[in-house]
Amino acid sequence: MAVYTKITHNELINFLKLYEVGELISWNGITEGIENTNYFIETKSQKFILTIYEKRVTKKDLPFFLKLMTHLNKNKFPCPKPIHNKQGNVLNSIKGKPSALFSFLSGKSVEYPTWEHCNQAGLYLSIIHKTSSKFSMQRENKLSISGWKDLLSNFRKEVNFFDKDLINIISEELEFISYNWPENLPQGIIHADLFPDNVFFENDIISGVIDFYFACNDFFAYDLAIAINAWCFNEINFLDINKSSALLNGYQKYRKLSEEEKKILPVLARGASLRFLLTRVYDSIHLVEGALVQPKDPLEYLEKLKYHRNINSFDEYING
Repeated sequence: MAVYTKITHNELINFLKLYEVGELISWNGITEGIENTNYFIETKSQKFILTIYEKRVTKKDLPFFLKLMTHLNKNKFPCPKPIHNKQGNVLNSIKGKPSALFSFLSGKSVEYPTWEHCNQAGLYLSIIHKTSSKFSMQRENKLSISGWKDLLSNFRKEVNFFDKDLINIISEELEFISYNWPENLPQGIIHADLFPDNVFFENDIISGVIDFYFACNDFFAYDLAIAINAWCFNEINFLDINKSSALLNGYQKYRKLSEEEKKILPVLARGASLRFLLTRVYDSIHLVEGALVQPKDPLEYLEKLKYHRNINSFDEYING
């Protein structure tokens, strides 16, 4: 979430007239995140989130995301519910950009997850995988290996001279992962961005999961690798075994990992680190002038990548 598109009070009033949501009381921009513009909105009847889509989210992908959230919501999974307007549509526009209104989820994210938070994150990730198995739409993961190669080509010439070592590490890692990436693992719809800031808690219990705009079809274990990177490292980017063990055990309460998934997990974790290293480097270079956005540190994922290079087995994520 971020604020790229600034709107006026009158523009918001006209937008809300499309819905049966009551009189506007207050609204403000949300600066966390990097992908879309988001506003918190409160009316006399209830609270909402307005999302204005930009950057990597293409309009043709929006029906997939919106219908996926609708599907999960109907199956009692705690995610934002797309709100239909008076004509029955969930996708609208404001300032010429596609936009949608969502139900507001209570709770807040945790900055420093405990092993208990990690255990719940693993459990809810497996619930996403299970619940979405009956969702008929599909979407290619555009930020898998071919997408990583495109990102590297895009910014290779723009990185400062002193970052040549970073380019060499990325190139070397991309070659290794391309050679070792699996072809046949259990797969389906994954969240692909289950970071702590995308999970809300109330009284240390998950109350909501947001930001499904990287959701796609890919390996379930790759989604798990993304979550390990996001939830289980300490402030100096060393793996906290208590957290990774809790997350993996939480996941397997609902869906057991196959032996092949366990065997390949270190490679998938390296791929997950590389994916976020690449996109964070890209975002740090391609800043939008005047946007209220806080770029995230790419070097965090360089350190995590180096850590995973020294892990050889699944057991090292469980027992150290």
